[in-house]
Amino acid sequence: MDDDRLDAGVLGVPLGARATLVQFSTAFCAPCRATRHVLRAVAATEPGVAHVELDAESHLELVRRLDVRSTPTVLVLAADGRVVTRASGVPRRPQVVAAVDRAADTRSA
Repeated sequence: MDDDRLDAGVLGVPLGARATLVQFSTAFCAPCRATRHVLRAVAATEPGVAHVELDAESHLELVRRLDVRSTPTVLVLAADGRVVTRASGVPRRPQVVAAVDRAADTRSA
């Protein structure tokens, strides 16, 4: 597996047909709860989008490999598992939808 690709085996869930939103969180992170709400809403309303939330403390090897430095950190994956974009902090819904569209557009590039 390439360093910039994640797959269902690593994430524990199937990748979305268009994009996958990977959220790194920690137990007592209030912004993580707000981020979860935004990402779940996008995944529920955008066809082919999956959301997976990973506890950073339980996935330290992956956190190190992906250089996750704070929570929440969100990675947007293309359908093939390539990391297309990443952001820290609580995203706004339009930002997430735009990132999903960019990830989906990489299939035809």
